[in-house]
Amino acid sequence: MPGTDTAIGSETVTAVDPKLLEILVCPITKRPLSYDRARGELISEAAGLAFPIRAGVPIMLVEEARRLDEEPVIEPSVGDAAPEDLL
Repeated sequence: MPGTDTAIGSETVTAVDPKLLEILVCPITKRPLSYDRARGELISEAAGLAFPIRAGVPIMLVEEARRLDEEPVIEPSVGDAAPEDLL
């Protein structure tokens, strides 16, 4: 499946084939998905889920999806931690 590579931060994200995006639907609602290129996710507004795209492959498993009302967890780096957090 053709795709183009894009560097985002320290990661390289492979774009999803536009023809594939046209036929994919939410596995729960069967409604169309929107593509969030910046996050590398397919969004189902109806189900309130974001499905990850890994190496250009959409992962359409509900157990792998992120709920839209939850922000992704970002672990602080050691430089960002308060001194008492490092003990």
